[in-house]
Amino acid sequence: MQQNRLFEIIYILLRQGRATAGELAQRLEVSRRTILRDIDALSQAGVPIYTEPGRGGGIAIMEHYVLDRAVISDEEQDQILLALQSLGAAGPLDSAGVLGKLRAIFAKDETDWIAVDLSRWGNAAADAAKFDLLKNAVLYQHVLSFTYASSYGAITQRRVYPLRLVFKSKAWYLQAYCLEKRDYRTFKLNRIGGLAAESETFDRTGLTPPSIENESAPPPVVAHLSLRFTQAMAYRVYDEFDVENIAVEPNGDLTVTVDLPQDNWLYGYLLSFGAGVRVLQPRCVARMLCQAAEGIKNLYPPQ
Repeated sequence: MQQNRLFEIIYILLRQGRATAGELAQRLEVSRRTILRDIDALSQAGVPIYTEPGRGGGIAIMEHYVLDRAVISDEEQDQILLALQSLGAAGPLDSAGVLGKLRAIFAKDETDWIAVDLSRWGNAAADAAKFDLLKNAVLYQHVLSFTYASSYGAITQRRVYPLRLVFKSKAWYLQAYCLEKRDYRTFKLNRIGGLAAESETFDRTGLTPPSIENESAPPPVVAHLSLRFTQAMAYRVYDEFDVENIAVEPNGDLTVTVDLPQDNWLYGYLLSFGAGVRVLQPRCVARMLCQAAEGIKNLYPPQ
């Protein structure tokens, strides 16, 4: 705990130049006496930190100070910068500001060899705003309210204690304690609508969501599928399935064997390929897909 606080003190002083012991104590939620002990510890560790008495004085670090490499190794520094650069491209982080400050602390040259954008095409601003609201609700423990569309087509109103944001299998999820269900639930961000942060806050002490793999909800029914895609669908097949599950046929078609949840999502997903996919097995999925396609056809009677 003290080590984290010492790093935070260095970061604050490098960012704003100087601060009083009282300001640091309020910012870090400790006593002024604790801050003074931390300043002594930093000084003994070789950090060129000093105090100036009187009006306009305070605690400061000598100009051009670079964080001792012994505190954080070169490899650890690179990992921190890479992680922030990757996530920052999605919009929730002030990547330019945070990365610039950390590069200055670590004395690293400017690098921009990776760019990761986790937002959807044409929806970057809305996705970033939603993510920022969720992030702040998790950090500052604000109750969230929203509507949620389940994979079974039901739309329900939820109030939750937001606990964790998780990126898994090409999608962001919110893990939260649901006040309606009185249990932990995982919500896919793209299915959340009408999102609002309430003024009510909560205490997250003792609230630890399970990992997504170990949730108490019953596992979905899984279908072992054999799918035949036309050659024109190759770009999506290689985007969305593992290479080891893809077999190229002599005519250029692609056969995919994969296990997927057998629910409404599956039929919508398969329909997104149009006539570019044929379900070889199981036959029950092929029949359900035909029924879904027939239902779509019936929406458009001949003129």
